[in-house]
Amino acid sequence: MLRGRWIGMLLLCLLVAGVFAWLGQWQLERAIETDPPDPGATEQVQQLTDVLEPAQYLPEPLVGQRVETSGAWVPEDFIVVSSRFNDDVEGYWVTGQLRVDERTSIAVAIGWAPDRSTADAAVEELEAGADGSPVDITGRIISDEGPKVPPHSDPAQLDRMSPAALLSRWHDIDQLDVYRPYLASTTASAGLVDISSPAPEEMSPVNWLNVFYAVEWAIFAGFAFYLWYRLAKDAWEREVEEFEDAAAAETV
Repeated sequence: MLRGRWIGMLLLCLLVAGVFAWLGQWQLERAIETDPPDPGATEQVQQLTDVLEPAQYLPEPLVGQRVETSGAWVPEDFIVVSSRFNDDVEGYWVTGQLRVDERTSIAVAIGWAPDRSTADAAVEELEAGADGSPVDITGRIISDEGPKVPPHSDPAQLDRMSPAALLSRWHDIDQLDVYRPYLASTTASAGLVDISSPAPEEMSPVNWLNVFYAVEWAIFAGFAFYLWYRLAKDAWEREVEEFEDAAAAETV
């Protein structure tokens, strides 16, 4: 082990172990949230513009944050989304484009309906009242569910609450800024039922997956030293065997 070759190997293992140790420390730093949100922070109603800007992704601590905003409904953009559950009961959401600024909109889930006929009736009522008058909306800001390919039997059907998919069907969208997440309204209108949207569970300040990764890097660092020891020992045992074989050949 004191030969130059194995000292060089040891220095290489020290370098590799140092890199692994740094990676483990990096994972640990991200495993513990040093500035977690206050308990119940999502239940404190904030202005939408104070929480998020258009086109921005919704940070995980803000998922389910209660916000309020005002705007006007855009006519002809009330769309029904199916496969929506309210307290384990499947039904439909009626959604709309809320113009919160001159060229800025957010998708809003207005309310829940138990059947399609009720949802369609709500759309008609909302269309009749979409005269540009300002409305105030309070609800939870929720991440985009992502678009889904509609079934062949009904190409117009929407099964996901996806602002991106809704945008493709909205009107007057030239140079329009759109919020990536959507707003689930707290209070329904047009004969719809309030959407069941309980407060999100409090997040743990410890990310155990990152802790697991940090432990893995520590194991890898230890393995680097074991590998050096094992290779050196194998070389030593091989030389001992060769020496013994040579000594035995001389005595014959």
